[in-house]
Amino acid sequence: MKVFKKVKVGERYIGQNEPVYVIAEIGINHNGSLELAKRMIDGAVFAGCDAVKFQKRTPELCVPKDQWYIERDTPWGRMTYIEYRHKVEFSKDDYAEIDRYCKDKKIDWFASCWDEEAVEFMEQFDVVMFKLPSASLTDHNLIRAMRATGKPLMISTGMSTMKEIEDAIAVAGTIDLLIAHCTSAYPCNVSELNLRMIQTLTSHYPTVPIGYSGHETGLAPTLCAVGMGACFVERHITLDRALWGTDQSASVEIHGMHRLVRDIRDIEKAFGDGVKRVYESEVAVRQKLRRVSSIA
Repeated sequence: MKVFKKVKVGERYIGQNEPVYVIAEIGINHNGSLELAKRMIDGAVFAGCDAVKFQKRTPELCVPKDQWYIERDTPWGRMTYIEYRHKVEFSKDDYAEIDRYCKDKKIDWFASCWDEEAVEFMEQFDVVMFKLPSASLTDHNLIRAMRATGKPLMISTGMSTMKEIEDAIAVAGTIDLLIAHCTSAYPCNVSELNLRMIQTLTSHYPTVPIGYSGHETGLAPTLCAVGMGACFVERHITLDRALWGTDQSASVEIHGMHRLVRDIRDIEKAFGDGVKRVYESEVAVRQKLRRVSSIA
C-alpha cells in the first residue's frame, strides 16, 4: 500500500494514519458580525473541530462590475451588491481579534482567499494554511500567490473538470498540498455528491492527502467520505440554518457538528489495524459457541 505524504498544518499532521482533520467553515455565515463569528468559533471548539475557516475577498476584484449596483434586500435594508459584499468582510482589526480568540481557544484558523490582494491581507496573520476555493481553481496566478506564502495549500475541486484539476495541480505542485473533493451546490443533492471521486483523486495523487468538502443536508455522506479514506473533512457551521445568508441552509448547526465529530472519531476507532486477532471479549463466546471439525 502506498502511504500518503503527511502535510504539517500548524502543530498537526494531515494524512494517512492520522486523525481526520475536521474543519468548521464559518465562511460568511457570520453576516459581518464579529460576535456571531466568536459564537461559531465557540461552537466549533465545543464540537471538537480542529479548525475554523473564513472567506476573504476584495469585493472590487471579485464582484463583476455589471453586478456592483444591482440592489438586493439584506438584513441591513436594501443596498447595492457591492455595498453588501463590503458589509460582510471583516477588517484587519476584526481578524486580529479572530486570531487572538482562536489562539486563546486553541483552535486552528485559516481562510479561503478569492483574490491576490486577499492573500496579501491574510499574510498579516499566522494562518495554518491557505485554501483555494472551487470558483478560483482556474486562477493560476492566485495559486502562485498562495504558493509564494510558503504555507500549505488546500484546493477545492467543485464545479471543475478533471482537466482543470490536473492543470491547477500542475501549477501548484504536490508538496504540502491537500485536495478536497467537492460539489459546488448549496445544498447539494446526494445524487450529485459523487463520493467515489475521493478514490479517483487518491489513485491519481497517491502522495497527496485527499479530503472532502461537503454541502449536503445531513451528516451521513460526510461520514461515508471518512470511510472512503478522506483525511480531512470540511462542513459549513452555523448557529441556526434559518439565519439569513446563502450558505446557511447547507450548513450544520452546533449540536450536529458535535455529532459529526463524535461519529468520525468512532469510525477511526472502528477501522482497527487490519490484523486479525481474537479479542478478549470474544473468548467466552468462542468457548461457548465454537464448533470444531477435523479437516478430512
